[in-house]
Amino acid sequence: MLVTGFPADAFGTNCYVVAAGPGEQCVVVDPGVGVLNRLDEVLAQHRLHPAAVLLTHGHLDHTFSVAPVCGARGITAYVHPADRELLADPGKGLGVSLDELFGGRFTYAEPEDVAELTDGATLSLAGLEITVDHAPGHTGGSVLFRLPGAGTSWEAEQICLSGDVLFAGSIGRTDLPGGNTETMLTSLREKILPLADDTVVLPGHGPETTIGRERSVNPYLRELTGAPSRGL
Repeated sequence: MLVTGFPADAFGTNCYVVAAGPGEQCVVVDPGVGVLNRLDEVLAQHRLHPAAVLLTHGHLDHTFSVAPVCGARGITAYVHPADRELLADPGKGLGVSLDELFGGRFTYAEPEDVAELTDGATLSLAGLEITVDHAPGHTGGSVLFRLPGAGTSWEAEQICLSGDVLFAGSIGRTDLPGGNTETMLTSLREKILPLADDTVVLPGHGPETTIGRERSVNPYLRELTGAPSRGL
């Protein structure tokens, strides 16, 4: 299996490309601001053909390029229904209007073909089996995408694309519209902590990590498990 990614020009949002192998169809996860040229380079390098775009949540730094990526190829964007309205008006997730957000400098459009994600569903896309876990808290529609890690450079039991739910050493903020701290803690307890220690976490920002490492050093997970907090 082929898994690669790169940070977007703005906000350092990680855009990922996942495929069964080179020369195959692929899924694109979280195409943010200014990713189009770099994404085209990655697709050409590995001879990949996007079959769908998956969105971990509806914040603009993860969705900005979803319409051009989907529109150029006639493919579907997948998002949880709780964040569906953010594809039409991303300012709602930031508490500002689109005019305030862009100041007339950029145009934004929602993708034409949108499908809704369901908690616990398995998506069969591009020769991949991807499990969806609804994990609200950062936004109402935040999700995790999990798939087997065998055949990757990690040879892990599974890979988890965690969006802004879990980072290396931290978690996503909960103070924006749609965020909720208690809901986030519930998602961490019920959706993150049960994962195997060797699960490789590919977050929405920052470096990769593992569930085992985060269980040991992440202060939010340590608090949930009753372990004494310690510095990172």
